[in-house]
Amino acid sequence: MKDRFDIFPVGVIRKQNGDVCIEIFEKYGDALLGLDDFSHITVCYWFHENDNHEKRNTLQVHPRKDKNNPLRGVFATHSPLRPNLIAISICKILSIKDTTIFIEKIDALDGSPIIDIKCFIPSRALTSEIKLPDWV
Repeated sequence: MKDRFDIFPVGVIRKQNGDVCIEIFEKYGDALLGLDDFSHITVCYWFHENDNHEKRNTLQVHPRKDKNNPLRGVFATHSPLRPNLIAISICKILSIKDTTIFIEKIDALDGSPIIDIKCFIPSRALTSEIKLPDWV
């Protein structure tokens, strides 16, 4: 198995004056064909402001940065501190114009690089027997 993989940004998150959008780079514009048939997308982006050795080596955190929550491994949280800085959010599409996807909101910073977008298709398998810890 390879010990490294190449990931290339396909766009960037923009937050300005209360508007939130994803600007897809022109060379990936054709990948948007048919996306306007969906109400939501799964957005994969990079926690670019956490990209340093110390933060990548943080393996345990208090969920939601709340010391009252029990210490947990980062794989059991949505913490931006993790070995690989991949973030995932499900976002409601408001509109798409050219290579810009206007979305309702996203828990990301302005300028966050987009590494992938997938149309959101809910899974019936996930709706039963879901177990969550008390802090959630």
